[in-house]
Formats: sequence, C-alpha cells, structure tokens
Amino acid sequence: MRCAALLCLLPAGCAVQPPQGGGIVSTNPCADAMLIELVPPARITAISHYSQDPAATSIPAQVAVRFRTTRGTAEEVVMMRPDLVIASSFTAPATREAYRRAGLKTLYLDSPATIEASKKQVTELAAALDAAGAGRAMNARIDRAVAAASWPGEKLPALIWIGGNMASGGGNLLDEMMTRAGFSNRAAHYGLQFTGYLPMEHVIVDPPRVMLVPDAVGRDASSRAAQMRSVALGHLGAKVEEARFDRSLVNCGGPVIARAMARLAEVRRGIQ
Repeated sequence: MRCAALLCLLPAGCAVQPPQGGGIVSTNPCADAMLIELVPPARITAISHYSQDPAATSIPAQVAVRFRTTRGTAEEVVMMRPDLVIASSFTAPATREAYRRAGLKTLYLDSPATIEASKKQVTELAAALDAAGAGRAMNARIDRAVAAASWPGEKLPALIWIGGNMASGGGNLLDEMMTRAGFSNRAAHYGLQFTGYLPMEHVIVDPPRVMLVPDAVGRDASSRAAQMRSVALGHLGAKVEEARFDRSLVNCGGPVIARAMARLAEVRRGIQ
C-alpha cells in the first residue's frame, strides 16, 4: 500500500481519477451536442455512449472521445451521483423512478420538430445549466445560419437518406430545414412522415432532383443501397444529382441546425 501511495506522487504514476460525484450526466445524444457547447468540459461527468457511435452521434469523434460515456442504466447513473441528469422524454418509467428515489435532479428533453421548438429547448437547457448567455449565443448562431441559407426561389425536389433505404419524411426538423434551404421534401410528397423505410419503387417512378446521401459508395449496407439507387435511376435516364450530407447532420437540432443549414445551402447553390 505504501509503494502504491508513493507511485501516485510520481509523474504519470497514477491514472487520473474520475470525479467522485457531482457534475452533469447526459444520457441523451442530442443533449450532448448542446451540452458540450454550453458549459466547460470540467462540468460534464459523462455523455451518452451514442455520441461515440458514428451512426448516432451529432458531435465530432475527436470531441466525443474526450468524455466519459454512460449507457444510461439507472444503476450506473445513480452511482455517479450527478448534480443534474439530462435524459430523453422516452426514458423508461422505471428509470425515472430510480432517479427520483435517488434524489437526482433531472431534465427530460423531447425531440423538437421545428427550428423554433429546438431553440426553445436550447433556452430550457441553458437555464438548467445556469448558462443562459451561452444559450442565447447558440440560438443567435442558429438564426444567422437559417437566414444565410434561406432560398427565395424555386424549391428543388430532394430526398435525404438516413442510411440504407431509410429516409427523412415530413413533419420533422429536417423537413423544415430542407424547405428553408430551397428544397421540397420528396419523401413527404410520397407520403412518408417523420423517418422511415422508403420503397425504391417510389423513387424510380417519381425521382427527386437531388439525393442527399450519408456516405460515399463503398462496401457497407448503406453504400450498397445508395449504389443500387444510382444504378436504377441511371437505367431510367433520370437526371438525379447526389450530394454528401453527413450522417451527423440528421440526428439532432440545437447547434447541429447551423451546420446542417450551411451544408444544405452549399448543395442548393451548387445546382443550376
């Protein structure tokens, strides 16, 4: 024991110990995206493990790996004894009850379907974090990005593919962002609401002008689906342009809106 204690006095002799209670724990990947921009890293005890998953994250990988993650089980979160837990409105009742019994302060966030609803969520979270000024600054960045991306002219029919044959339909945040940036959501035109499976037949019979895809063509399932779409549309002679729309831009609102709007504007301005 004495040797172990002495080792801790030497440079790099002991690993840095995690904080013993306190701080903020997020089990919500969309909250993670806001949280890391609203407060200093030292206040964050853990973020959702989804933020280190390329298919689910909304923050850069090199940023996500700096933080401890949690899988969001009640036992794990309670043992961290955080000052605040930020979770999803879909959190199971049993988990909510466990947080309540442990006396944890909690904030449950839903999935906003509009830009204004997302800004209100930023304000709500910032207030809970005692970071109202940072929240106002984030919303101002969103407003600037939306204004800069606004397209007053013709709306081009477009599809945003989430992965494989999953597409973004109407009634959600992406739908509004597409419209403001000069696109009409073809998935909504086909009758798809929110996010879901889109049969290839719809696309072949009535193709969009633009397809926004998450990945370059490669060997994974998502890329194979994209390749099959391109081949099918090519045989029909359809003039459909493809543009990259990173997977990290489709999951959340908050600060992601500014990045998504900038990319949508870039794509729209590049199409004659």
